[in-house]
Amino acid sequence: MAEEKIFLSLVIPIYNEEENITPLLAELVPILEKLKRNFEVICINDASTDDSLEALEDLQENYPQLRVVPHNVNCGESAATATGFQRAQGKFIVTMDGDLQNDPADIPALLDLIERKNLAAVCGVRRKREDDWVKRLSSRTANMVRNIITGDQIADAGCTFRALRREALREVPVFNGMHRFLPTILRFQGYQVDEILVNHRPRTMGISKYGVGNRLLRGLIDCIAMRWWQKRCVPATRSDKNG
Repeated sequence: MAEEKIFLSLVIPIYNEEENITPLLAELVPILEKLKRNFEVICINDASTDDSLEALEDLQENYPQLRVVPHNVNCGESAATATGFQRAQGKFIVTMDGDLQNDPADIPALLDLIERKNLAAVCGVRRKREDDWVKRLSSRTANMVRNIITGDQIADAGCTFRALRREALREVPVFNGMHRFLPTILRFQGYQVDEILVNHRPRTMGISKYGVGNRLLRGLIDCIAMRWWQKRCVPATRSDKNG
């Protein structure tokens, strides 16, 4: 497919999700096909230590729209997402997790809002988070602290289920933790960002890669760094800040 003919690119970072990959594609692809628009699914295997890469490569026989991009070393979700952005050819990009907690049925609503309001990004807000109370509490606290320090207002920064206009991503800085601050980065650059409620489902297979211990201190440092960057960032060079 020629670049201009691809409407949507799905970008999905994968790290040790071998049990979830097959059911994810089986649920996702039929929903995308109903859009009646050309699409691609880009799965970035971030040096998984299980059989995620093998599962993805096997699925390419059944799904011609699936593109598999392997990382030789584990670089983290932000780097994997950035790799997906670099490879994506669609006018719009949807990012989602590979653990089946995001509901692919929400994708049409994300795309409808970003097109209808001519936005740079639409970010999902989990209407009922299906995680344990520790994660829910830590997430609420992190969102509150993050918004106070950065001066931005994002209801659910931890939800990476988003629709993005590809042209708005050309000047996004890549750093470890970028995926959590992407809406704020775009707003600092002058783009318009909106939010929409999305479903959230419990994890039934695999193991979560995030916890309070590996996010608290780093998240605080990232917030301070974003405050510094806000004062020094150059606005996006496009005259049309809606993307």
